[in-house]
Amino acid sequence: MARIKNLTAMAFAAKPTGDPAFDGFGLVARECGLTRAMADDVIAGFALDAADWQPHSERDLMRYCCHVAGAVGVMMAVIMGVPSDEKDTLDRACDLGLAFQLANIARDLEEDDAAGRCYLPLEWLAEADIPPGEHLKPHYRRELTALVARLCRIARAHDCAARIGAGRLKLRQRWAVLAAAGIYGEIASEVERRGAHAWDHRTVVSDLHKAGWIARAGWQALRPVAAECETGAKARVWTRRELAAGGDRP
Repeated sequence: MARIKNLTAMAFAAKPTGDPAFDGFGLVARECGLTRAMADDVIAGFALDAADWQPHSERDLMRYCCHVAGAVGVMMAVIMGVPSDEKDTLDRACDLGLAFQLANIARDLEEDDAAGRCYLPLEWLAEADIPPGEHLKPHYRRELTALVARLCRIARAHDCAARIGAGRLKLRQRWAVLAAAGIYGEIASEVERRGAHAWDHRTVVSDLHKAGWIARAGWQALRPVAAECETGAKARVWTRRELAAGGDRP
C-alpha cells in the first residue's frame, strides 16, 4: 500500500516513477483532469482488501464497490470528456461500476472463498442463518442462492441508472458503455438463472455472445433510453454521494 500511494503521488507530480503503468496514469491524469481524490478513492478499495476486510452491512458492501469499481467509472467518464462539475452524470458512471462489481462478486464467490475472502455482508449471512465462512457448504445452497439473487437485483437497478447516464455521452462512447453493460448484465443474469448450480463452474460470456452485445449496443446507442430503464433506476437505493459520506468500518 505504501508503494502504491508513493507511486501515485509521484505520477500526479509528473515525476518519473520507473513503472510504465504509473507513468502512463500520470500522463492521462494531466491530460484529462483526473484528480488525486479520484485516485485515492480507488486506493482505499485496495486498502480494504489488503486488510482482509469483510462488509458488515449492505452499506459497507456498496461502499467497497464504490471504491474498487464505482470510482473507476467516475475516472473513465472524466476521460471520456464528462466535466467534473456534472455530478449527476458522474454519479451514473459510478452506478455502472457498482453494477459491474456486484456481478463479479456474485460470480466469483467460490474463487473469493478459496482466497479467504467473502464480500457478502455479515448481516445478510446472519439473516439467512448462514455461519460466517460456511456460505458455500452444500446444505446452505438454497439460502445462498437467495442472497445472490438479492445482489443481482441491486446490480440491475444500478445498471438501469447507468444507462440513463450513458445517454448523455457521445455516440461512440455510449456504444462502448452499453456493450460493456450488456456483457456484465448477462453475467449477473446467468448466475441468477443457474441458481444453486451457479458455482459448479465459472460463469463466462462467450465471444459470440460478446459480439452479440456489441451489435445490440450499437442499436441501443442510436435510440432513446428505454422506459424500463427509467423504471428500474427508481429501485436504486444507494448513490455515490451517499456512499461517500462517513467512514468505512474497520
